[in-house]
Amino acid sequence: MKVKIINKSKHALPEYATPFSAGVDLRADLSEDIILKPLERTLVPTGLYIELPQGYEAQIRPRSGLAFKHGLTVLNTPGTIDADYRGEIKVILVNLSNDEFVIKDGERVCQMVVAQHAQVQWQEVEILEDSQRGAGGFGHTGKK
Repeated sequence: MKVKIINKSKHALPEYATPFSAGVDLRADLSEDIILKPLERTLVPTGLYIELPQGYEAQIRPRSGLAFKHGLTVLNTPGTIDADYRGEIKVILVNLSNDEFVIKDGERVCQMVVAQHAQVQWQEVEILEDSQRGAGGFGHTGKK
């Protein structure tokens, strides 16, 4: 699938790291470092603008290495970029560690997955069909 992209950053276009990768890493496009203190959040620009086809979204997700090693994650995981959005892709990062983290220009700050989605038409009813799960909620399939 071809997706139109404008790259106003000083970095190369995002690439898939392996043939089976679902996401591409996005890089920070910064004129100066961002110091992210514990429990602080910030908006990180990428310099990228995309035009997705109707029926697709781009999901902004944390990078597992940043999350595990440094406690950095995407605050609104997954962030959604709708097909009709034309602004710069920016990433809301939060530092959940006890240490400051310095975000440098070119740092891989998140991954982006492009996914197909559907829109629904609601059919209002009085009763839903029974299922094996029923109304079982959080933890209902846990240890017995």
